[in-house]
Amino acid sequence: MGDLWIICGPAGVGKSTHGRKLAAEKRACLLDSDTITEPVVRAGMELGGLDPDDRDSPVYRAAFRDPVYECLFAAAAENLAHTDVIIVGPFTSEIRNSGWLEELEERFETGVHVVFVTCDESERKRRVESRGNPRDDLKLRDWDRYLAQSDTRPPAFEHERLVSEFLKA
Repeated sequence: MGDLWIICGPAGVGKSTHGRKLAAEKRACLLDSDTITEPVVRAGMELGGLDPDDRDSPVYRAAFRDPVYECLFAAAAENLAHTDVIIVGPFTSEIRNSGWLEELEERFETGVHVVFVTCDESERKRRVESRGNPRDDLKLRDWDRYLAQSDTRPPAFEHERLVSEFLKA
């Protein structure tokens, strides 16, 4: 049985970059929330007459947030039988739960490692701008407001903290 790695943190800090690097080092299965669920989320948003690039509204969160994470966890469960699995996603609410790590260990019956990725706010903005993702347009239109609404606190349980500096976006 493999171990489960959760790579979490706010937008633009380098979660995907670190997840790809860790997956290559460990020869592990990589499940990035953006890659795995993006086409389905966009289709659902469009069918609902909503902005397909929205990932911050209450409507998106109510309709897609939990199913996106459950999709990642289901794929992880199928792969953990034979390899380590790296899941990349923000997990902003989950990391506020001091018992989440233990809940994951019980659910998956394996070791779980949480890596919280962070970086300097100016570097974070630079990375979000440079990746050119339409989903970031609303964030960038009023970056200060977005930052004020963002919870960038580290997890409420034992974790590894990674400060990314000037990684390639």
